Amino acid sequence: MKGKRIMAEYQFCKVADEGRVRIVTLNRPEVMNALHSDAHQELEKVWDEFAARDDLWVAIVTGAGDRAFSAGNDLKVQAAGRRGPPTRNGFAGLTSRFDLDKPVIAAVNGVAMGGGFEIALACDIIVASDNAVFALPEPRVGLNAGAGGVHRLPRMIPRKQAMGMILTGRRVPAAEGKELGFVNEVVPVGQALEGAKRWAALILECSPKAVRASKQAAYRGLDEPTLQQALRTAYPAQKENAESQDYVEGPKAFAEKRKPNWQNK
Repeated sequence: MKGKRIMAEYQFCKVADEGRVRIVTLNRPEVMNALHSDAHQELEKVWDEFAARDDLWVAIVTGAGDRAFSAGNDLKVQAAGRRGPPTRNGFAGLTSRFDLDKPVIAAVNGVAMGGGFEIALACDIIVASDNAVFALPEPRVGLNAGAGGVHRLPRMIPRKQAMGMILTGRRVPAAEGKELGFVNEVVPVGQALEGAKRWAALILECSPKAVRASKQAAYRGLDEPTLQQALRTAYPAQKENAESQDYVEGPKAFAEKRKPNWQNK
């Protein structure tokens, strides 16, 4: 990935664009990248910009330091009563963002607890380092995983396994997460971001409009009552893809035995 650009300075995250890939680093390592209201508001703007930028096709989210992806909600700030307004799109400005058709990859480089795990679950692909640990421990502190954890996890893995995690808050290592099915790949410690970049590079080989049409259809199709209904539904991004220049460029490049030149048009 070429053309790395460090974006405007943020207080609670770092943002760097490498070519068509945006890399968002949760940057509160002193508290294991736990997030509070101000961080959520800041991240909301970061994801709004990513969604709006035509030149950015894939995003990666990771955590600063070598200990944690994110420990979730900053309970000390919450206990002190310092809570700002909720974000429009949920925890980290991401967990309730259901209109983002661009793919997002989580590079989980350590602890992913509570809201941190919920951020990863809201992503399309999870690459985890060997030392990554996942949990929804909210019931242990009188809370529940309300940023999507209690809903996403049972939809991704067998229900009994999901409930075992949800009701006990037990910690699941990366290898078990891959066995259960919510982790795509486990990589050596320190290589989560590089692993995520490899997945991003594979996505970038594909038509961006076709990728977005596929993501939109896959997720919205899961909400249909039957497979038959999902197949019969024409999703907006599919229509946009079928009317695009890239819809012609793909087959043309295949016939001419060359790499396609995607224009996102």
